[in-house]
Amino acid sequence: MDALLHNRDFMRKLQDVSPEVVTAYQNGKPYPHAIFDDFFPVEVLDEVLANFPKPGQVSWQVFDNNNEKKLAFRQAESLPTPIREFLYFLNAHPMLQFLEKVTSIPGLIPDPSFAGGGCHQIEPGGKLKVHVDFNKLTSVNLDRRLNLLVYLNKNWQEEYGGHFELWDAESKGCVTKVLPIFNRAVVFSTNETSYHGHPHPLTCPPDRTRKSIAIYLYTNGRPEHEKVAEHTTVFMDDEVKHSGGLKEWVKYVTPPFVIDAARFCKRQIVGKKS
Repeated sequence: MDALLHNRDFMRKLQDVSPEVVTAYQNGKPYPHAIFDDFFPVEVLDEVLANFPKPGQVSWQVFDNNNEKKLAFRQAESLPTPIREFLYFLNAHPMLQFLEKVTSIPGLIPDPSFAGGGCHQIEPGGKLKVHVDFNKLTSVNLDRRLNLLVYLNKNWQEEYGGHFELWDAESKGCVTKVLPIFNRAVVFSTNETSYHGHPHPLTCPPDRTRKSIAIYLYTNGRPEHEKVAEHTTVFMDDEVKHSGGLKEWVKYVTPPFVIDAARFCKRQIVGKKS
């Protein structure tokens, strides 16, 4: 963490957020987001990458199902010092202050447990289907508002795939595609229409993996128009869209007051008919 805190150029970058950056974030398509290239000091990320655990080197959480095939590890205290210190810095005040300025979301709160975040690694053939994220950190009843992804893939080629995709509000197609190259950071707002993922199986050489670090940030409450019932990660695919699963998904993403109003109208109509 000291290497970042004592790097004057980098700290100045965090402090001096231009109005143009704020405007670009708000105007991001299909929803507010920003992409920062060559963002962190190279020597810091070189150390993070050099110490990034290989598959099988730590007790990775393994996801291997129809929706996702990836590895995750969030126990910062068990990671090598360069990665642990980097994760702690991402949750520290200078970074939070920078993200608040960029996104215009005040009162960002970090998650020291890195639930769902930390180190992510995808092996050849891996994927992460398009989804909206869980919207509550249940343990402390906070609302998820922001994702920060940092990519660690040197000399990454287009043909390797692994693009991070931002989809439109109806989850009909990709609007913005991001190649996960080394020292590229992506920040985006999370709500019920921030569909994203890495839906196409990874095609990199067998001796490579797609590496990234993720943190998620929260607030105590969220704008009224964004409020919906608490839910876990919701994957969007043909089975959900065209089956009975859609009804369940609609319950998740429809604000409670809308459901109550619909029920009231239905009772009124039934009453008039009887």
